[in-house]
Amino acid sequence: MNNLNNKVILVTGSSRGIGKEIAILLAKNGAKIIVNHSNSQKEAEDTVDEIKQNGGDAIAIKADVSDRSQVTQLFKKSIEAFGKIDVLVNNAGAMISKKLKDHTQQDFTKQFEVNVRGLFNTLQEADSKLSDNGNIINLSSSTAKLMLPTYAVYSATKAAVEQMTRVYSKEIGRGISVNAIAPGATETAMFLNGKSQEQIDKLSAMNAFNRLAKPIDIARVVLFLASDDSKWISGQVIGANGGLV
Repeated sequence: MNNLNNKVILVTGSSRGIGKEIAILLAKNGAKIIVNHSNSQKEAEDTVDEIKQNGGDAIAIKADVSDRSQVTQLFKKSIEAFGKIDVLVNNAGAMISKKLKDHTQQDFTKQFEVNVRGLFNTLQEADSKLSDNGNIINLSSSTAKLMLPTYAVYSATKAAVEQMTRVYSKEIGRGISVNAIAPGATETAMFLNGKSQEQIDKLSAMNAFNRLAKPIDIARVVLFLASDDSKWISGQVIGANGGLV
């Protein structure tokens, strides 16, 4: 397809999971990729190597999105390497699955720092540093619409992501579109960690296709939103969840 030729795309949290799949697919379609990670250097380099083996171009940059100074450096280094950033994919996230009463202060803080402050930091940088007519794609979650036990705090962070997406889409201007994707249950190490087969089967049965999403299912939606074909869509939250909600 190669409809992302000459585009430079920053994907936060892209050393593994959904973010890695997004980075690889976007690169296959012609984009130059910044693989961001906070503490997964080897995995990030492996992702870069895979992109290059497929004929693409990518670099890895370490930055904790919850730290504003590191985000500033992330954008600076990305622009130094590729000259610009056309698309920002805010994929970095933290999820702790516990009943609300069992959450510690640290659990609460970690999720809001990464999922909400991290988004806040990258959006502030993008306001002046993303190219005109660019695209911003934020990762939310379908848990924001579900009343699933043990997801109260995580869902609250994603509700914040969705509202910031809607409002920011009318603030940034310069022809930049801003949207969010809300995946359902997806086969990633972060999601599957600690879940029994019974829990996985129950979650699979909740959507129209009786299976968990695979990371590529989500990456394909990001591919569309990163392309110019999606330019008339902005301020929207797209449920990529197989009819879950």
